Amino acid sequence: MTTKAPERHEFQAEVKQVLDIVVHSLYTDKEIFVRELVSNASDATEKLRHTQVAEKDADIFDADLDLEIQVTSDEEAGEITIRDFGIGMTHDELIENLGTIAHSGSKAFLNALKESGERNDNLIGQFGVGFYSVFMVADSVKVYTRSWKKEGGCYCWSSDGSGAYEIEQVEGERRGTRIVISLKDEYKDFAKKNRIEEIIKKYSAFVQFPVKVDGEKLNTIGAIWLKSKNDVTEEEYKDFYKFQAKAFDEPRFWLHFNADAPLEINALLYAPTENMEGFGFGRMEPGVGLYCRKVLIDSEPKNLLPDWLRFVRGVVDSADLPLNISRESMQDSSLIQKLNKVITKRFLKTLEEKAKKEPEVYNEFWSSFGLFLKEGVTTDFTHRDQLLKLLRYESSYTEAGTTTSLADYLSRAPEGQKEIYYLFGPSREAIESGPYIEAFKARNIEVLYLYEPIDEFVMNHARAFEEKNFVSADNDEIDLDAIAPETDTDKGEALEASASEALCSFIKEKLGEEVSEVSASERLVGSPAMIVNADKQMTAQMRKMMKAMQQKAGGPEMPGMGGEPPVKLQINPRHALVKNLAALHASNGELAGLICQQLLDNARIAAGLLEDPSKMVQRNYQILEQLSSK
Repeated sequence: MTTKAPERHEFQAEVKQVLDIVVHSLYTDKEIFVRELVSNASDATEKLRHTQVAEKDADIFDADLDLEIQVTSDEEAGEITIRDFGIGMTHDELIENLGTIAHSGSKAFLNALKESGERNDNLIGQFGVGFYSVFMVADSVKVYTRSWKKEGGCYCWSSDGSGAYEIEQVEGERRGTRIVISLKDEYKDFAKKNRIEEIIKKYSAFVQFPVKVDGEKLNTIGAIWLKSKNDVTEEEYKDFYKFQAKAFDEPRFWLHFNADAPLEINALLYAPTENMEGFGFGRMEPGVGLYCRKVLIDSEPKNLLPDWLRFVRGVVDSADLPLNISRESMQDSSLIQKLNKVITKRFLKTLEEKAKKEPEVYNEFWSSFGLFLKEGVTTDFTHRDQLLKLLRYESSYTEAGTTTSLADYLSRAPEGQKEIYYLFGPSREAIESGPYIEAFKARNIEVLYLYEPIDEFVMNHARAFEEKNFVSADNDEIDLDAIAPETDTDKGEALEASASEALCSFIKEKLGEEVSEVSASERLVGSPAMIVNADKQMTAQMRKMMKAMQQKAGGPEMPGMGGEPPVKLQINPRHALVKNLAALHASNGELAGLICQQLLDNARIAAGLLEDPSKMVQRNYQILEQLSSK
């Protein structure tokens, strides 16, 4: 019986967009709507169970109702009803949850869909907008609901998905939510009992509450994290991952363990196959649900794992947690800190075991999620040593596409080598064609190749591994002759010392304040010149990145970051160009000065420091003009 005239509301613009996408076949598999509605029913029931446990004095309406999900089908009428006895909704919550973007996640879904450019059968479920999938198959949908609070009323929300919905007050509803779906003619097959049972078994086998179809209970698997590993099949592990994470990929591997000390823990953690941040979906949110004796405490706890492990999915269940803990107090709880410590350590140990026993599996994991571990090195001092063992880089020793660990790097180092050398560059080709690698290759000293901007921050924060400092191969203090003899002894004649000193003085005079020092170097083999770095703690490339970050943030400049600092230039006294320049500077000072400037800019390019090439291009034309006139 209706007590008031129905209220008519327009869907918010973003919800209309979602409805339009869904109705026009976002999903290739229409049966997904059953999974989404059963999942929502389970969430609502879980919230009620948590309220019952955490607020023992709460006055709950219909307190004697069993916590279960009921599905009824009417094949003749072409209707399906999905009912839960969960927390229910008030009038305002109906509008918030079903009519606007405030809680539905529509905007995030639309942004992710726009970024990915793909339509995926499971994408919508990740953003909490799965309810709208029902309009793929429904002519109309009615949502009857009654809040758990004693003073709540009964309401019916109804829509055909075309752009508007109505809410009216009704009577006689029990606590929870009852969704009545009137199917389109072409989808009435879904109203068959065996069809509904088949879909629920396929997608919702891990729901934590009894599911009944037309009064008969279906066998669901439930809390597999509390089972023995021997009692869970590989297929069940994979299915639970997809259910819990609302994922479309397969898990790459998983960790299922229990512990009694220092806390009682049952955990099931997954490493996904796909890195969603890499797909442009924005920053991943924590994905490990926190339970206490199968009661969900928080589906996305912030401090359960370090932020750099936000890609991990799964469940942690601890009987030591107080059931009435609030989200705010939980973040500062010493129990959560202990859980964090135990779980992080175990997960890192699993990664170490994978790297040792299944290197191919680990290397595939590294290619997708290595960036997160590097982030951990820069932010997490507690686990830095463990994380350093897991780092992988290409090097002058490995083939292209193959990586090495830091431990393996050190196992190949000559006896006299006291440091770990690395070079940063946009690619392997750029590093190997540059001047810095020459002296190392000539002495068979291995150099790590760093390609991502975060890598230099990793080296700067880590400082050392196994008591060997990380040093950029462009540092001017490296004494390679003290480590290993040069293998290439068939070298051309060098300039005489006096001629070399005179040329260095000339170059310094012509370049002025752009260089702090010009000197001859034995480290160069095939290149005429290079810029070396005098700062062991910060390479020139890192200084450039830090400056760019400060400019973007609009903050005050750090000391030493303003303008372009003078550089140290080293020349190769055996190179033909340098020898020619030594002869030229006495006879044609103007041309020699232009070549000095060009030599510096070429060295800047090799060091990744030349930001504006326009002057270099013009100077190049001047040199060509003078040479072509002879």
